[in-house]
Amino acid sequence: MNNCFILLAAGSGDRFKSKIPKQFTFYKGKMMYEHSIDKAIKSKMFKNIVLVIQKSHFKFVKKHKKVKIIIGGSHRHVSSKNALNFVKKFNPRNVFIHDAARPNFTIKLLKNLNRNLKKFSTVVPYILPNDSVKYKTNKIYNLEKKNLKLMQTPQCFNFKYIHKLSNNNKRKIEDECTLSIENNNEIKFIKGEENNIKITYLKDKKLNEINYGLGFDVHRLKKGKKLFLGGLMVKSKYGTLGHSDGDPVLHSITDAILGACGLNDIGQKFSNKNKKFKNIRSTILLKEVINEINSKNFFINNIDLNIICETPKIAPIKRKIIKIISKLCNISEEKINIKGKTTEKLGIIGKEKAIACESIVSVTKYV
Repeated sequence: MNNCFILLAAGSGDRFKSKIPKQFTFYKGKMMYEHSIDKAIKSKMFKNIVLVIQKSHFKFVKKHKKVKIIIGGSHRHVSSKNALNFVKKFNPRNVFIHDAARPNFTIKLLKNLNRNLKKFSTVVPYILPNDSVKYKTNKIYNLEKKNLKLMQTPQCFNFKYIHKLSNNNKRKIEDECTLSIENNNEIKFIKGEENNIKITYLKDKKLNEINYGLGFDVHRLKKGKKLFLGGLMVKSKYGTLGHSDGDPVLHSITDAILGACGLNDIGQKFSNKNKKFKNIRSTILLKEVINEINSKNFFINNIDLNIICETPKIAPIKRKIIKIISKLCNISEEKINIKGKTTEKLGIIGKEKAIACESIVSVTKYV
């Protein structure tokens, strides 16, 4: 489908009170803006994805082959207009315009918005206010909550329609829906999501204290067995012995995560007495743990690893392992550090009869 996702991330976020613009601060294991990009990609709904930033923001942004980066303006409506003019060459049917400061929307919301675009040229999510609302001019008026709508993003439009309105607009607006309202266009308002809040102040991130967990695992090596390290199958004359695939790196990480979140240990969760886990890939076990801790609002901040072995050499495969762990744990690659260590030919590891891994993981719980 020829849809386009535009992520507005050119704001300065002055109210956030941070040296780094809020959209590039870390939130739930990755930079805030990355959550929106990742969901747009994962949804498979968009032919083009455009990230709008300031020139000074390039130092924060990761290059991604599926994301086009352009420069925005001093205000939202300028950034939006720049993006719409940029994507015109792709001739999109619809555009979804989203704020980078709203990382908690779901793919389900994207699909619901898209369904409604079949009949309407403007589709916008909203929630109802919980508080009593007043309107003040020279008098104070009570407003009926049931008649009020709090707008969210993504806001979605027929491209040709919003492109024309945007280019005709010469003044500041708070959102693109304003243009549809002022031009008396029919708007389809759909129920938004309570968690899809706009993070404005540092307190909106609602962090609890950071917790830490330690992990350690060791496996014997044997000729003719497969060797998995950090989810990567490594070419080696030796492989590990284990009830599962014997991956000491992922076992160590899994144990550290469980420890940091106060959820016992890998042996209790995936017992080697259970045939269900015989020869199972450790990637499956770790992903199950990640899903569980995320459901409890724990998110990983960073992972530090020591892989202790004489063989294989860790340096040549380090980047590949980091990429796998990054995807499994849903955190940025730069938040994962791997160090290859040896025992200087001492002990069972030094004699190439075993391989071990120790890890430390920090997690934050968001409330």
